[in-house]
Amino acid sequence: MDEILQLIREHGPALLFGFCLLEAAGVPIPAALALLAGGAAAAQGVVGLPILALAGFSGLLLGDCILYVLGRRTGWWLLGILCRVSANPEACILTSAERFYRRGRVTLVLAKFVPGLSALAAPLAGSMRMPAPQFLMLDAAGAALYAGVYLVLGYVAGDLVRAALPVVSAAGRVIEVVAGLGLVAFLIWRFWQSRRQVPLREVPKVSATDAAEAAGGAVFDVRSHGYYEAGAQRIKGATRLEPNRLAALAPELPADTRIYLYCTCYREATSARVAHLLRAQGFETYVIEGGLRSWQRAGLPVEPVPEDDIVQLPEFGRWPKGR
Repeated sequence: MDEILQLIREHGPALLFGFCLLEAAGVPIPAALALLAGGAAAAQGVVGLPILALAGFSGLLLGDCILYVLGRRTGWWLLGILCRVSANPEACILTSAERFYRRGRVTLVLAKFVPGLSALAAPLAGSMRMPAPQFLMLDAAGAALYAGVYLVLGYVAGDLVRAALPVVSAAGRVIEVVAGLGLVAFLIWRFWQSRRQVPLREVPKVSATDAAEAAGGAVFDVRSHGYYEAGAQRIKGATRLEPNRLAALAPELPADTRIYLYCTCYREATSARVAHLLRAQGFETYVIEGGLRSWQRAGLPVEPVPEDDIVQLPEFGRWPKGR
């Protein structure tokens, strides 16, 4: 605490601005501790409380605006990256978007109080095309609330904060270690799950060129996450096969024709899973190795995905009535 107070004496609002900016941008910087210390410093007359509040608020808002623009420019690619560690990436993208659409406005106001969430709320708002005025209004309210709570707490309970900060800081480090170990354990479990799925590795694969040259075969696109962006492409002549509705769609597949499946996920995981299920039902099914990317690298024909097949993920438009 004394070290932070000394830094505030020397660098004042600029230091607090930097702390808040970095935390808002996703860097694990303890801006809350800096705000508490700033409030305590203001109580001792080291620096004015209004200027600290303006510095903290500005840093938080600027960091969130940077992530909002990043999300706006990258679109649903960002959500796809965030969902890669999910057990079901295809479902993760759609459910995450729907949940944020329902609660996104409240989330923007309260996200900074939840570790990890503050770095996701702003880019998700950008990805989901939340209008900039709405984002600025809601995010500014969240930044003001976050900065105000910790500054006022530090100002009112300066002596108590001075005594408690070392304990809080130590507890925060313990939480970070536990969260890190949990993440490592989850990644190990996901790797073990992928390695133990022997039947999926036994599904026969063919090259894109062999699939293109094969006569009498039918090509099916089993992507879900490839259908969220306008302008998405697919193998020319391919048919959409939604993997999450396989049980209902399987009876409509040609029983006397070779079936070639492709996707764009890691190690063709979705294609292999669908192929394994179809082969268990008697279909002669193969996976195109490398998926759509290998098809395109081979210079084979592609076509735009029909608009009727594009999955319309929710986006924030004008503020709906009743919200």
